[in-house]
Amino acid sequence: MQPTTKPANPNFSSGPCAKRPGYDVSKLDLSVLGRSHRAAIGKKALERACLDTAEILGLPEGYRVAVVPASDTGAMEMAMWSMLGERPVDVLYWESFGQGWATDITKQLKLKDVKILSADYGQLPDFAQVNSDHDVVFTWNGTTSGACVPNADWIAADRKGLTFCDATSAVFAQEMDWEKLDVITYSWQKVLGGEGGHGMLILSPRAVERLESYTPAWPLPKIFRMTSGGKLTEDLFLGATINTPSMLCVVDYLDALDWVKSIGGVATTIASSKQNLATLEAFVAEHAWIDFLVSDPAIRSNTSVCLSLDLSAEQVKAFIKLLEQQQVAYDIGAYRDAPAGLRIWCGATIENSNLETLLPWLQWAYSQVK
Repeated sequence: MQPTTKPANPNFSSGPCAKRPGYDVSKLDLSVLGRSHRAAIGKKALERACLDTAEILGLPEGYRVAVVPASDTGAMEMAMWSMLGERPVDVLYWESFGQGWATDITKQLKLKDVKILSADYGQLPDFAQVNSDHDVVFTWNGTTSGACVPNADWIAADRKGLTFCDATSAVFAQEMDWEKLDVITYSWQKVLGGEGGHGMLILSPRAVERLESYTPAWPLPKIFRMTSGGKLTEDLFLGATINTPSMLCVVDYLDALDWVKSIGGVATTIASSKQNLATLEAFVAEHAWIDFLVSDPAIRSNTSVCLSLDLSAEQVKAFIKLLEQQQVAYDIGAYRDAPAGLRIWCGATIENSNLETLLPWLQWAYSQVK
């Protein structure tokens, strides 16, 4: 029978993701709007975005945080173009975004000494093949595959190379060993449900040392430059952005950070994401027609949860369309490069009650299209 109760919030997109519970745009502090981002009021808001991020995430001493252009993609490109080339590079990927970094490194930067370690959707490559003398580029959480790094044990503490970690759908939802990471990037619109267009770049002291000691062989666009006269542009990590940011997006991000603090910090957002995944795992265990794209629970993402169905690709499309027509689930189709199926966001802004309410609708939709 068709369920009678619908999720209070049917937004399960993997990016931009659902806004936090209780979000009200009219409650944002809009005093910065219409003001210069370089004025004291604007710079203070941007500086707070950097400093509060470091505090909430519990970053090690000496790690720096900056707001940069063009979302997580811009942050990753900025880091790769500025720092790669000093030594050989190992690139690890198991889904489309990680594959994109490999393409940029080999076809755009045209680096020659590159080793690519890849795996199919739902799996991870062999981390034992990583050379700690090399720079390493990888995505912590495969947003389009649902496979994530279980830990950072494979990264050597005494490594000579830098680790470049695209963590956009992992930060605030998964435990991360910051001491093992030198360059970390993410965007606001994932686990925090923030707005798009801005990236976050986190650098370890080792990454800063690379910036100050190495000059790449290629020219750097203005929006990629983080040094001046061979020294780090420290103001960039205190709110002096390279280009003009949307201050409305900045205050929206600050609202999300305040929410994280109010519910108990990053430990709570991680726990919420894990609980959401557990709810889906219990449902999948009881229904033979649905399964996880990632069969190994140890590497299964608790944010971008990818599912396969006992249906043809056309039936999957009909399944998704039915749920959208009933206004119970929006944007839950698998990523265009991934196998046909579902991708349900389970990050911390998804209330578990909404996820539980969605589950009977999944059963109903399956019965309609099978």
